Amino acid sequence: QVQLVESGGGLVQAGGSLRLSCVASGTIFRIYHMGWYRQTQGKQRELVARITTYGRTNYADSVKGRFTISRDNGKNTVYLQMNSLRPEDTAVYYCNAQAVLGPSEYWGQGTQVTVSS
Repeated sequence: QVQLVESGGGLVQAGGSLRLSCVASGTIFRIYHMGWYRQTQGKQRELVARITTYGRTNYADSVKGRFTISRDNGKNTVYLQMNSLRPEDTAVYYCNAQAVLGPSEYWGQGTQVTVSS
């Protein structure tokens, strides 16, 4: 069974930084595209950043230039470095894994990020 466990969330002042981590277990990590999504109450979950198995990345316009997604296949881990945080970045952040072949998709339990003004 695939498990994704996020960590690194917390409370930070506007302009600060946080690094989220997501460790995958129970699967071959390198065959999954990995992503970070976020959700606030009453809103749909939205894509923040995504990285393919080949390392190609894409970002939501709202985080371009401030957030960086990366992966370490040797550690089965995907990271989200978040700089210049804004109050509107406040959300629960979820790790996502999508199989390269087939429909398999998995989610982590989420980690809260709160940015104070």
